Amino acid sequence: MILFGFIILCFILGLLTNRFFTINNWRNIFVQSSTTGIVAVGMTFVIITGGIDLSVGSVLAFTAMISAGMIRGNMNPILAIIFTLVFGLCIGLINGLFISKLKMPPFIVTLAAMSIARGLAMVYSGGRTIPIMNDTYNFMGQGYLFKIIPIPIIIMIIAFFIAGYILKYTSFGRKTYAVGGNREAAKFSGIKIDNIEMIAYSITGLMSATAGIVLSGRLGASLPTSAEGLELDAIGAVVIGGASLSGGKGTIFGTFIGVLIMSVLNNGMNLLNVNPFYQQVFKGLIILVAVLIDVLKNRYKNE
Repeated sequence: MILFGFIILCFILGLLTNRFFTINNWRNIFVQSSTTGIVAVGMTFVIITGGIDLSVGSVLAFTAMISAGMIRGNMNPILAIIFTLVFGLCIGLINGLFISKLKMPPFIVTLAAMSIARGLAMVYSGGRTIPIMNDTYNFMGQGYLFKIIPIPIIIMIIAFFIAGYILKYTSFGRKTYAVGGNREAAKFSGIKIDNIEMIAYSITGLMSATAGIVLSGRLGASLPTSAEGLELDAIGAVVIGGASLSGGKGTIFGTFIGVLIMSVLNNGMNLLNVNPFYQQVFKGLIILVAVLIDVLKNRYKNE
């Protein structure tokens, strides 16, 4: 159903503009979607557990800022990337600890984390952009595989494949669905719910840091204001892809199509010169409709 809707959307945009089905345009769509896609991978795990993470955009900006600082301090770029990934994972783990161990609402914890991480990014940079002059690091955002496929696309595809395998074929994946589907039943089945939630939020932090490396590498700089509003795009992509905000439902393939729908919408509206303010309105309406469908489906199921 989602895939069918995506095909129809592409068909309509192809009729409205002759630049839509060009190779360069589709390469741009995939590159532009890479940041949202990588973050949406982590968001899928959290939403399947029945949680939500509003801090992803700020964590991306903060970890990218830390990464740029390490590069400017002449740290080996590979080590800087590794430290940045570990840093992002730790931020996610802290979120998970507050949510699972202290039983705080995910919305409040990640909202606070969003503000803290964005504030720290501003403090660390003094509100200024930090340029990154390192070819090895920037290769993560600007490089090409065989001079054809952009590296950000490769990273996004790898992230989707690994996440899809974990969710479908591993014990952790099955437990993730169980926790989101019915917490009480999962608890009585011996599943350690706290651990599953902490791992899910850690994955989201790790993916946010990965996206931060890709985005800052692509820009050749780290901006404290980057990725503002990314959480909306990531959550929207996961929900449009069929995941339920009440937990227990969702697939990586659905999220992938959801990310493409969001990117194709943005791209199509740009090609049609739609006012950016109206683009935000239209995107919000699409997400609202997706959530409404999810609510109605759950209500129908419960009745």
